[in-house]
Amino acid sequence: MEELITLDGHELQKIARDCTVELPGTDVEHRFGPDWELHKVRGKVFMLMTDMPGRPVVILKADPDDAAVLREQYADITPGYHMNKKHWITAEGGDTIDEKLLKDLVTDSYRLVVGGLPKSKQPVDPHTYDRRT
Repeated sequence: MEELITLDGHELQKIARDCTVELPGTDVEHRFGPDWELHKVRGKVFMLMTDMPGRPVVILKADPDDAAVLREQYADITPGYHMNKKHWITAEGGDTIDEKLLKDLVTDSYRLVVGGLPKSKQPVDPHTYDRRT
């Protein structure tokens, strides 16, 4: 069995941030002050980063069914902090989330938000962009 490498909260945020740089049409805002990083695609938030008391976290949009399964399956994934608990998840450092899973979650969140944009504003096709085979 492959051993998971524990990611602390700062590593988790760095990987998530690095992943968003590669996504077309994204930008970053610090609208709520320096402690909140909002990652957007065409003006719509798909990822937030902040520190819950002493714990750096990444907050991502997720399909409600997937979100429920993720929360059951991974101890380090909880309902979205300060967000709609049905549509958002919070990932924090620990030993249940690896780099690949985190990148998949960031890309899935991006795709969900892109899918809600008018076709003319979509920087990619959300149905085919970066699909895992």
